[in-house]
Amino acid sequence: MSDSTARPRLGVPKTYKLFVGGKFPRSESGRVYEVTDTRGNRLANAPLASRKDARDAVVAARKAFGAWSGATAYNRGQILYRIAEMLEGRRDQFAAEVAAAEGLSRAKAAAQVDAAVDRWVWYAGWSDKVAQVAGGANPVAGPYFNLSTPEPTGVVAVLAPQESSFLGLVSVLAPVIVTGNTAVAVAAERAPLPALSLAEVLATSDLPGGVVNILSGRTAEIAAPLAAHQDVNAIDLAGADPELAKELETAAAENLKRVLRPADATSDWSADPGTRRMLAFLETKTVWHPIGV
Repeated sequence: MSDSTARPRLGVPKTYKLFVGGKFPRSESGRVYEVTDTRGNRLANAPLASRKDARDAVVAARKAFGAWSGATAYNRGQILYRIAEMLEGRRDQFAAEVAAAEGLSRAKAAAQVDAAVDRWVWYAGWSDKVAQVAGGANPVAGPYFNLSTPEPTGVVAVLAPQESSFLGLVSVLAPVIVTGNTAVAVAAERAPLPALSLAEVLATSDLPGGVVNILSGRTAEIAAPLAAHQDVNAIDLAGADPELAKELETAAAENLKRVLRPADATSDWSADPGTRRMLAFLETKTVWHPIGV
């Protein structure tokens, strides 16, 4: 059949799902919400995650923590670099999703995606170097070696920045996992689609299931049970407004979670990230060892 007589193809709308434990479940509640572009045009339905979904994600993150924190820094760096490789191959798809989500031109959206790819590479390079920055040998008076080494905090809840649906998400997620933590990430409420597509890349990039779990829905609704959860060790409030951040910080105090407060709403996520977010979710272990004669 010639092209001129070919029948038009039936559209295949994309079904977006949560990412929990390396799998793609729908919300246990069966709820969805409509996602629109900046002009109000419908883009897709996204899962409306519930408290139960948040708890399931924490269970998956805790289950994955032992193996991921015990992996070599070199191996973690390889996996983060692999994520960057796969994102580079899907650059056009993500540029289109970011453009629609944030109302950017295609060129500006592509620049955001390029910056996100570069950020994965940048953090991959830090995997086997952060211990030299955060640890070291301490001078002590006595016949001892005194060594401090960084260790991951555990399960970290991450609220993606609302104003930067993709680059912002990568900027808060990559530093959490490169140091051996596992994460439960809450996508930007108004623009969750790039984050849910990122889950497809993570699922096929050698990242073990459960290391990253991605939920979409109402930020306040999902964040509340994460902040109060006794098996969540830390929370990054990047995507919380000042009122919500205060409520979550109060809830997080129940089990002495580490809390990274939100930055200014005008934060430039394309700027050099520095080491602040990597160091925020590390514990320091100090070992004393006698010096033999």
